[in-house]
Amino acid sequence: MKKIEFVYREMLDNVLEKKNNTLTQSELSKRLKVSLSTVNHALKPLIKMNSVEIRQRCFNIIDAKKILYHWASIRNLEKDIIYSTRVELPVQEIEKNMPQDIVYAAYSGYRFRFKDAPSDYSEVYVYGDESLEKRFKKNNSPPNLFILKKDEFMKGNVASLSQLFVDLWNIKAWYAKDFLKALEVKINGLLE
Repeated sequence: MKKIEFVYREMLDNVLEKKNNTLTQSELSKRLKVSLSTVNHALKPLIKMNSVEIRQRCFNIIDAKKILYHWASIRNLEKDIIYSTRVELPVQEIEKNMPQDIVYAAYSGYRFRFKDAPSDYSEVYVYGDESLEKRFKKNNSPPNLFILKKDEFMKGNVASLSQLFVDLWNIKAWYAKDFLKALEVKINGLLE
């Protein structure tokens, strides 16, 4: 992911998961280990679309959904795939065979977070590293396991709501739309 995407995720996680919509640019810069100019660059399109309001010492997030859609539209999920392969197991078995240091994303992330799935799915997306290549050997069949590059700011074993949303938005499988619609309902409930 690009550095500005870290800024968007942090902003959205503050709103959706911590109910905090007031932040400072310096706070984001320090927390994410990025320059103030990166934070400022990330905010420019958000100011233009009236989703953040700049104050003297802070800024307020006034429309998180616009930020979510903006991030989803610039996200390049395929660029973050560091490894993919076919695993001849049901998805629940693939998920069970994951090491503890991964972060479940997309369909698996939704299922673990909400204890249900709006549709059947046949692919597993996780954030991890190259060590998973040893656990899941490469083959030439169409992949059903996708390893995305995990960053140092991801916490826990399930991706944040905003990360789940933007990743699902960028997956081409037909059932991604079912998961996205269900997640959008849950996010709308949080933002009301």
